[in-house]
Parts: sequence; C-alpha cells; structure tokens
Amino acid sequence: MTNPFDILSERGFVQDSSDPDALRAMLDEGPIAFYYGCDPTATSLHIGNLIGMMAMAWLQRAGHRAIALAGGGTGRIGDPSFRDDERGLLDEDTIGHNLSRIREQMVRVIDLDDPARGILVDNHDWLGQLNLIGFLRDVGKHFSVNQMIARESVRRRLEEREQGISFTEFSYQLLQAYDFAHLNATEGCMLQIGGSDQWGNITAGIDLTRRLHGSRVHGLTWALLERSDGKKISKSADHDAPVLGADETSPYAFYQWFFNVPDADAERFLKLFTFLDLGRISALVEEGKADPSQRIPQRALAEEVTRIVHGEAGLTEARRASEILFGSEPFAGLDDRTISDAFSAAPSISLGADRLGVIGLLELMVEMGAASSNSEARRLVTQGAVWINNAVAGDPSLVVTREHLLGSGTLVLRTGKKNYYVARLS
Repeated sequence: MTNPFDILSERGFVQDSSDPDALRAMLDEGPIAFYYGCDPTATSLHIGNLIGMMAMAWLQRAGHRAIALAGGGTGRIGDPSFRDDERGLLDEDTIGHNLSRIREQMVRVIDLDDPARGILVDNHDWLGQLNLIGFLRDVGKHFSVNQMIARESVRRRLEEREQGISFTEFSYQLLQAYDFAHLNATEGCMLQIGGSDQWGNITAGIDLTRRLHGSRVHGLTWALLERSDGKKISKSADHDAPVLGADETSPYAFYQWFFNVPDADAERFLKLFTFLDLGRISALVEEGKADPSQRIPQRALAEEVTRIVHGEAGLTEARRASEILFGSEPFAGLDDRTISDAFSAAPSISLGADRLGVIGLLELMVEMGAASSNSEARRLVTQGAVWINNAVAGDPSLVVTREHLLGSGTLVLRTGKKNYYVARLS
C-alpha cells in the first residue's frame, strides 16, 4: 500500500514538511490524528480551502483520524499571513453564521459523522477560556519577539509605515500554536496541514507542543493555488474564483470555472481536486492533447469536483444549466443565482416594476445599449437578430411584461451571436 505521504506528494499537496522521513514513517506505522483549520472570515470557504479538505480526505481514506478545526477563536483575531492590511473584526452573529457554513461545507468532503474517523472542533471552546496572565506566563514565555518579527508576513506589514500591524494580529501566531499543543494533549494530534502561508504558524505550534508536552509533532504545507501564468487564486486576490457555497457561486458557475481552466493547469488541478487515480488522469491529459478543442481533461475535472462539492444533484443542475445556456432552447427553469453567474459580465440596467406592461421592446433595447435608436432596434428585430431569454423576438411592437422575466425578475436580451444585455426588476 502506498504511503499517505507519497500519495500527497505525487498529487501536489507537499511543498514543505518538518521532517519528511519521520513523517512518512509515522504515517506508515499506524493511524494518527491530524488537523486542518479554517477561520470564519467569510460566509463561504473557497477553493483554496478545498485543497486542504481534499488533503484531509486522502489522509482519512488511508485510515488516519481527521480533526477539522473551525476557528471561532482565532477568527475573532485575524491571521495577518501575507495580507497587506488589517482584517476587519467580525461581530458575534457574523462569526456564528460563518462557522455554521464551515461545518456544512466540510462534511461534503470529509467524514465527520464517526468520531473514530473524524471530528469537528471550534477553537473558541478552549481559547475563549484562557486567562491572560496565565497564557502569557505559560505560553508567551516560549516565543521570541525577534523571531516573530522576522516572519516574512509580519515583516512586510511592519515595513508598511501607514498600516503596520496591530498587537491583535501580531499575537495570532501564539493562538494557532496553542491550538496544536491543545489538540496534541486532548486528541493526540500529531500533524498539522495547511497552505504555505501557514508555515510559520505551524512551525511555531510544533515548537510549542514540544516545549509544553515533550511531543514530537509534524507539519506539512502545500503551495498556494496559482494559475500557470503565476496569478494567485484566492478569495482576496481573484474575485472570479469560485467559493463552495451554492448560494454564492452556483453549481453552474462552479462547473464552468473548472471547465475553463487553461490546458496547462488541467493536470495539476485534476490531481488536487479529484479522487481520480493518477493513471486515469494521465490518460485524460493525453486525450486532451490529441484534440484540445474537446477540453476532455477540463470536462472530467469540472464534473468530478462539482460532484464532490455539490453532490450528484448539483452536478445535474450544472450540466442542465450548461445545456440550456449554450444550446438553442429558451432559458426556462434557470434559477436567479445561475442567471446572475452566467451573465455577470453583461451590461445591465434596472427595470422598475411599474414599467412592466408599458415599456416596448424597442425602447428597452435602446435603454440597455443593445441599439442606438428605435429605428436600429426595429431593424434588428425584423431581421430576426434579437432574442429574449434565448427565444427569437420577431415582433417590433412587443411590450415587455412579467411573463418575459426569468426567476424573480431578470430578462436576458441577445443581439447577434453573443451580445448579451440584462434587465433586472428593481
């Protein structure tokens, strides 16, 4: 049986590890507990978090016990790692809502129903009970300010004279390090995994766990997700990157994002975001090279990752929406989120409810920018070059009514082959 460390390495989950040989041996000896954490800084996890969830799933499949940590405590502080500015502090209701979302999204990928296989914990349960004086005496004494300042993410912020870094965020490293020590003592946790931006926090936890409990624990990180052109993909750096919440990124948009990744990224993403074996991935890549226009590896990637995150129902929804939006049938049955995602880049206007049954198609086209004048709009309509919700609009005298709206109130107008315009009921 292949060692779990080698599985992770072959699939691109390993950039740094505290002691590769010792970690490989430990994973081979028998089940261990490991953890990966996410702070509730947003209403949804993103595809960077999905890498961590997939790494957890591979380790869990190899028989190791997963500890999914929702950072209700650290989320109240904010991680400064590789950020250029201070995070805004969240109120209690927002944190509670975001924590519930983390739980919902984690269980799609990792088994957290059987405590022997995996558990979900909230670090506010122990961080919230800490006594400041006791914490500084027992934990703070083990940290060198010189070393903390030397961390690249902290040093960068200190060089920004106007922004700097607050003591709140500066102390984040102590809290995450304490998480590792706490989980080692209470759950026998021997490994923390995370993105490369967490390396400093992880090594601090390794050192603190050794000092407090005499335990030799390990850390493993993967490279932050980037495109082949070097562009970072994250919720802060790439606003087009999908998140895992279906109400924020529809299954259709999620599917399309992965379907449209460049050829140069397809193989790497298949290894990171799917459970397909490496032989099958290699075969898909070769098929793709033989006929790039078919986007064979991208289609497999989009289908597999959508199934993992949104289930069979979500994949069916994504396929159906794609067939409608890229086919010739009317846009009937599409939900608001899919419509919004599909036409997010199209010019749009607001349409008052009082204008329904009053505004004519020609007038609407001019307002939308689909025609420069009523006469041009009339010419386009009579030529059969105008579609409403993918159905030909051949009557220049047509008056727009509620029947022409999709979902809760959207009209999609197209001129020519691919010039889209959107009117949304206000």
